Amino acid sequence: MMIEVRDTGFDPWSEVAAYQQAVLGVGQFGATAVFIGTMRDFNDDDRVAAMYLEHYPGMTERALERIADEHVHAHDLLDVCVVHRVGDITPGEPIVVVAAWAAHRREAFAACRGIMEDLKSKAPFWKREERASGSRWVEHNTPG
Repeated sequence: MMIEVRDTGFDPWSEVAAYQQAVLGVGQFGATAVFIGTMRDFNDDDRVAAMYLEHYPGMTERALERIADEHVHAHDLLDVCVVHRVGDITPGEPIVVVAAWAAHRREAFAACRGIMEDLKSKAPFWKREERASGSRWVEHNTPG
């Protein structure tokens, strides 16, 4: 399992491909489900120019590990990869990639979605948006 929180940009497809090649090899899995979240330039009907994503180092990684581990066991996954950005982010940049490998697609899809939903509701991240009217901390996540 790979869980990383980074303050620099990343290419989600390269991360997934490199992890899969290095750890899983060929033939061990029948399905890979991948979710990539990117920053959009709007929220609550207002334009957003940038975002600052804050976290508690150590605490955030442990929360992500617990979330991923729960889904590995619940969905009989072979492996999981989660890479999440923090710091300054601009529209169009990837924020998160979640990849789940399983023998079958049903488990991979369910786990990928479940990890992402739990990440949005349980992981300790805080967002500050930069708008034309000034900056503001986001009090709630948008519905899935």
